[in-house]
Amino acid sequence: MTVNLRRSTWATVAVLIMAVTFKLIDIDGTAAYIASAGFPLSKLLAWLAAIFELALIAGLLTGAFFVETALLAAAYVLFLGFAFHGPSHWSGNQSEFGFFVDHFTFVAGLLFAAAHGPGRLMAMNRGFIAAPTESANR
Repeated sequence: MTVNLRRSTWATVAVLIMAVTFKLIDIDGTAAYIASAGFPLSKLLAWLAAIFELALIAGLLTGAFFVETALLAAAYVLFLGFAFHGPSHWSGNQSEFGFFVDHFTFVAGLLFAAAHGPGRLMAMNRGFIAAPTESANR
């Protein structure tokens, strides 16, 4: 059975690129949204989120530390689902439940990608960047 990882990986990367682009275009709006969820230091957290998402994009696009990147991204998406659309938000707006459930689709895709590794089109597998050695991963 052949597994087509290109579509799920590229879709995830596209979503991350959109997310980080919107964060960078309106970092103050992102900070306000973070503050509305009750988090302190919202401006700092907005910048950290943007930087973290850029790192996730780099890891997913290049294939370097792909499994670790996919697992971190899954944990991040799960956190975002609970923090911004979780059960405490459902009573005020029932559509928040739908937004919450949508996060699990992304988590499932990221876990699938982590289980199967980077596709053959990743930069690491094409020889554009060196693959990490086994001793470097310890």
